[in-house]
Amino acid sequence: MLAVFDAIRGMDYLSLFFRLLIAALCGTAIGMERSLKNRPAGLRTHILVCLGGAVAAVTGHYLYLGLHLPADITRMSGQVITGLGFIGAGTILVTKSLSVKGLTTAAGIWTVGIIGIAVGSGYYEGGILATALVLLTQTLIARLDKRIQASPKYTLTVRYNEKSTLGEVMRRCGEQHLAIRSFHVQKDPSGEAFFIAEITLQGGEATPSQLDGIRQLPDVVSLSLQS
Repeated sequence: MLAVFDAIRGMDYLSLFFRLLIAALCGTAIGMERSLKNRPAGLRTHILVCLGGAVAAVTGHYLYLGLHLPADITRMSGQVITGLGFIGAGTILVTKSLSVKGLTTAAGIWTVGIIGIAVGSGYYEGGILATALVLLTQTLIARLDKRIQASPKYTLTVRYNEKSTLGEVMRRCGEQHLAIRSFHVQKDPSGEAFFIAEITLQGGEATPSQLDGIRQLPDVVSLSLQS
């Protein structure tokens, strides 16, 4: 623990002020980066989530240490972590091509809430360090992620008869280290099969021989791969 924060680890008004202020600053730092990238959840959302987590943690401590009630000081914080899932879900979008966007923002909101809980509990070092690591992940690591995603893409077209076959196709793609970026399913207009799925793959080296396991599935009528 850093000695510089020892004076504000108590439950007095000065400590309360600094806990909420530091939580707001952590939310501001992360929210600013999201706003600059025009993400669904921006500056105000991150500040409010971080403050909410801090207030929940402070309230739990106050009920137990201040009012001496037989309360579990971690229960309110636990409920906040659970509830953040609903907020994060609101930032996740599914495009017309069935690709998913907003997962990073949703994960960031969840993390910001926990940072608020850490700061509200007086664990300033953990909250500030986590904020720095989140910013590092969303900036420098994001560049590395883009390079990884720049690997070749392939379109796998599968005609099949049973709905459950699509799940098996995806599982076998995963076994070949082929990441599924998006997929689109419709009824097969050619009449060769009941369904046709166009799956965008990325990563690894997709070759026809790699897909023999998919081709041999009993309900797969035909399969083609285009780079």
